Amino acid sequence: MRRFQIGNTVVEEQSASIQENLAMAYRSKLRPVCLCQTPGVAMYIANIGDQLVIKRMPLTGGAHASDCESHEPPYELSGLGSLIGSAIQIDTESGVASLKLNFSLSTKGPRTAPTQTSAGSESVKNDARKMSLRALLHYLWHQGGLTEWTAHWAGKRHWPQVRNHLLEAARTMSVKGEPLADRLFVPEPFRLDDRNAIEQRRGAALASLHAGATGSKPLMVLICEIKEFTPTRSGQRIVAKHLPGFSLFLEEASWRRLNARFAAEFDIWKATGTCHLIAIATIGASASGAIAVNEIALTVVTEQWLPVESIHEERLLERLTKLRQKTVKGLRFNLATTQPLANAMLPELKPCPAALYVVPPGAGADFEIALEEMIEARPDMTPWVWRVADGDMPPLP
Repeated sequence: MRRFQIGNTVVEEQSASIQENLAMAYRSKLRPVCLCQTPGVAMYIANIGDQLVIKRMPLTGGAHASDCESHEPPYELSGLGSLIGSAIQIDTESGVASLKLNFSLSTKGPRTAPTQTSAGSESVKNDARKMSLRALLHYLWHQGGLTEWTAHWAGKRHWPQVRNHLLEAARTMSVKGEPLADRLFVPEPFRLDDRNAIEQRRGAALASLHAGATGSKPLMVLICEIKEFTPTRSGQRIVAKHLPGFSLFLEEASWRRLNARFAAEFDIWKATGTCHLIAIATIGASASGAIAVNEIALTVVTEQWLPVESIHEERLLERLTKLRQKTVKGLRFNLATTQPLANAMLPELKPCPAALYVVPPGAGADFEIALEEMIEARPDMTPWVWRVADGDMPPLP
């Protein structure tokens, strides 16, 4: 059981007085200190779903003891490692991550250009200096703790929980000195009996998009689950869950590019029947006042809301999510698909944690060389490799 020092008091995580202690610390802006190590590791308090919880500070997971719930596997095993210190810069005093993005959160004049489909890693050539739209989604997912899973959580993660964790993660990030949370819109769970109030809150959240008739106009970041795409006269209408009556439009050329760029995501979404299709988009108001997509990227998540990029990863996670020990899903961020990453990690495995790698069919010699270098660089982690072209999945470690 974890112990925390809050001010001059040491409390256990399951203590009956923990919420009272957290409320006092939250009001006083005190940071809890996790006592898994000596010296302890500073944490912060988040208000998630009207409950105060202790969260690790951004990118401090490696500072916690390996058996601590707040411990994270090495960042260099995923696409996150190359972004730290460049595209992601942490203020150690406030804990806020300053992000550098390779896409704009404003547009000049009336929107006439066709919607861009974020090409993720390929568009930025693995540029570690700035985050792609997909990388931002991955970072929010990572910081929200949504890459972690244990069978103990079965049936306990749904859109309300996902939304709360994404919004809380955004509160620890800024872009050009502005809180990312001020530019992020994640739809709240829709309830028919509360429709009017929900639509009023949505209108208030998006009101800044209509500010200013000339000059630079702000964009916002939308994260939503796709329900379906329906044809229109000149393209496709994006129908998002929890947003009835709210339409986003793609021109036909943009729709074709979206299908080409995210063909794998569409295939997984259609093939599994249980996965969710998540969109992250920059949106703005057109001259008519309609909300239009400026740039968009897609990712697929499993029934447990763990991101996957191939049907082989989905099969691996299907097995891992049944384990009682924690699984951490590795994410690509800006990393090109031609480069390896630890697709998943088992940080609690004894006698040492494991890194799980999936080698896709058609992977070349450069992929294998890079994979071998990754494995050799982490002798503290047991490697598990599934070369898909060689046959069925090996037994899990």
